[in-house]
Amino acid sequence: MNNKELIFYKGGPAKGDLIFNLLLGLSLIGIPFALGAIVRALWLRFEITNQRVSIKGGWLGRDIQQVAYSQIKEVRSVSRGFGAWGDMVLTLNDGVKLEMHSLPNYREAETYILNQISNGKGKVQISGSKNSQGFTN
Repeated sequence: MNNKELIFYKGGPAKGDLIFNLLLGLSLIGIPFALGAIVRALWLRFEITNQRVSIKGGWLGRDIQQVAYSQIKEVRSVSRGFGAWGDMVLTLNDGVKLEMHSLPNYREAETYILNQISNGKGKVQISGSKNSQGFTN
């Protein structure tokens, strides 16, 4: 059995999110959104491999959350930026929600994660981006 960890995606949030929010930041109302996008661009990093999903974030990128596919119960996603990027929430077996904001190529990442889950444990509850109404139940 091959236990080598293969990386599907490793990187930060979508660049379009930063550009859009910086443009929005030219207005007084958009300044908080621009600051949030800058913080995400500086310190938020995603790593999706064949064994786990890892999110590094928080102030100065000091918080690391990792989850194995066997711990994921549900995957929900919503499109942002006219579909160029999206937000995804992974609900774990214990009810904890792991959020991934401004994930580039989120549809491909969602498909990859769902494939990894189905390869490992069988069934997962899916709330895909086509029929989803945000992150509500």
